[in-house]
Amino acid sequence: MATSGTTSFNLTIDELIEEAYNRCGMRPNSGYDLKRARRNLNLLFSEWGNRGVHLWKVGHAEVALVNGTRNYTTPSDCNDVLEAYVSTGSGNGPSIQDVSLTKIDRSAYAGRPDKGTTGQPSEYYVDRQETPIIYLYHTPNAATYTYLKYYYMQKIEDAGAYTNNPDIVFRFLPCMISGLAYYLSFEKRPDLTQGLKLAYEDEMARALDGDGSRTSLYVAPQTYFGDGVA
Repeated sequence: MATSGTTSFNLTIDELIEEAYNRCGMRPNSGYDLKRARRNLNLLFSEWGNRGVHLWKVGHAEVALVNGTRNYTTPSDCNDVLEAYVSTGSGNGPSIQDVSLTKIDRSAYAGRPDKGTTGQPSEYYVDRQETPIIYLYHTPNAATYTYLKYYYMQKIEDAGAYTNNPDIVFRFLPCMISGLAYYLSFEKRPDLTQGLKLAYEDEMARALDGDGSRTSLYVAPQTYFGDGVA
């Protein structure tokens, strides 16, 4: 039996909206229905930002360190900074050396003395404003390590035009449709809300599980030797 030989299936925003309304037992009947659905889709994407790390939205950035400057603004699409390190140069050349930084919270950063003292940074704190800001400790002297590099969680792009494809990977298509149907049901079909919520959470759990990093896990028992005292 012949197969298609393609793996490019996707849906446009208007097709997603139509499918979500179908799950509510309805069809969009006006421009307002389409506009409301697109607005709810953007709200759904915002809610996904609270669901954890989506691997397809992990970006990488680097910025030149400035002597005596401890705070650096992230890109406008940044939601949070996952990992950061300082480097001896730009890019990934064979002579480049990197040193990982430890992420600390606001209280820990506030308790650090002499924040203006320059040296090699060892820690960073992320002030999660609308556009997050990275604060380094110590303040860099930009002598040996001249670049700050970091992996960050990007925001999912807005739905935009109805002819667009959503800014997601294929494995999240089912839960996106289920989530949009659940959101639409609040006003259109409240009698279906509970069932649609269960379907959405079930599909989201499978998608998040499939989005994880498949790496090896090694577990070694801890050995304890007593002091021999009864």
